[in-house]
Amino acid sequence: MTYQHITVKPMAGAIGAEIFGADLSQPLAPEILDEIHQAHLDHLVVVFRDQDLTPDAHKAFARNFGGCHINDFFPTVEGHPDVQLVAKNPEDTRNVGHVWHTDVSYVAKPPLGSMLYALEVPESGGDTMFASMYASYAALSDGMKELLEGLNAVHSATQSFGVNATGPEMQAKNKSMKFKYSENAEQDAVHPVIRTHRETGRKGLYVNRSFTKRFEGMTPEESAPLLQFLYDHMARPEFTCRVRWEKGTLTFWDNRCTHHNALNDYQGQRRVMHRVTVLDDKEAWPALTESAA
Repeated sequence: MTYQHITVKPMAGAIGAEIFGADLSQPLAPEILDEIHQAHLDHLVVVFRDQDLTPDAHKAFARNFGGCHINDFFPTVEGHPDVQLVAKNPEDTRNVGHVWHTDVSYVAKPPLGSMLYALEVPESGGDTMFASMYASYAALSDGMKELLEGLNAVHSATQSFGVNATGPEMQAKNKSMKFKYSENAEQDAVHPVIRTHRETGRKGLYVNRSFTKRFEGMTPEESAPLLQFLYDHMARPEFTCRVRWEKGTLTFWDNRCTHHNALNDYQGQRRVMHRVTVLDDKEAWPALTESAA
């Protein structure tokens, strides 16, 4: 695609691009939003540098793509229940999102994506890895694709955020994050292992280490060997890009076809981010609706 209003610079072969020429703190013209939307669909992860965003401006940009999700478990920014706080202080030994995962896959209709905004970053380290679920699916053999096509997987938040979860151990090691462990986490969702993207029609793998527990109709023990193969396969370097954070960076990823891993390599340093999770509740993009009218 030729962009007229923004500059798009790909970051890696399979996934990721930096976007220049958009001030996200201000209302954006429809033609700029159309190009950002297209770049997001094409590159799955888009990165904006040198932004100056209040929580209200952060949410206003997110609402161009869908509603803002209120997370049941994450701590939030005061006065903004739909802005999650993701923080690690120098005394913390654990961080949030330190294994490959897809956000909130444990609900019946997972979100469209997430917008993570950097307020404080370490001098070095603290990058986030992203991987394309399209690319990992495409690289499978025809036989494996056929095997997976009819399978569903069970996703659950119970082990991460339930009242008897292992999560409190993490909270003890990361005092910055006051998770809300709750009976609301006692929920499961079932999703196809091969998910077709609503907007692009492309197929991708849809399992992840954090929240996928087993295949539907199988025990966790029966499911484990194949799931382990998929997890290892999905994290192959050629399917990934790496976002190096700077203060004022906002990264917007498509949760429907990516997974990510927040690296924990900045012990003794502080990292503070705001996250807005975008709901997948926008049935048609405005430019498409207008062109059909």
